[in-house]
Amino acid sequence: MDRDFLLDLFAAFGPVTLRRMFSGYGVSRDGINFALVLRDAIYLRANDQTIPQFEAEGVGPFQYVARGKTITLRSYWKLPERLYDDPDELADWARGAFEAARNAAALKNAKKSAGPKTRAKKAARVKATRSGSKSKRQAT
Repeated sequence: MDRDFLLDLFAAFGPVTLRRMFSGYGVSRDGINFALVLRDAIYLRANDQTIPQFEAEGVGPFQYVARGKTITLRSYWKLPERLYDDPDELADWARGAFEAARNAAALKNAKKSAGPKTRAKKAARVKATRSGSKSKRQAT
């Protein structure tokens, strides 16, 4: 699939950015990657709310083979073929994929930002416990 075809395909969804990725493209909007184009197929970002739509269409998640094992990436699912001819419905699916990607990014950022704070709080508790033990020893 070439760039012009992909830009036209997602036009009803809004302006998207295409970046070379592996042997295809990453499709993003507002800096959030919500689709992959690999091996002449489009895979949209999915989550627990959107996966049933993909299953109902009879399509599956992205898979590849590494070291003789098939790896399944359940966060990206193949775009149903019928949507290539229905830009308005494809735009609805793209909105769902964009929301799934945005929610995943927010969750990832929340985990990153919680990590150092949690470690700092734990270190403060340990320090307070240690200093409390010292003052008890000094009092006796």
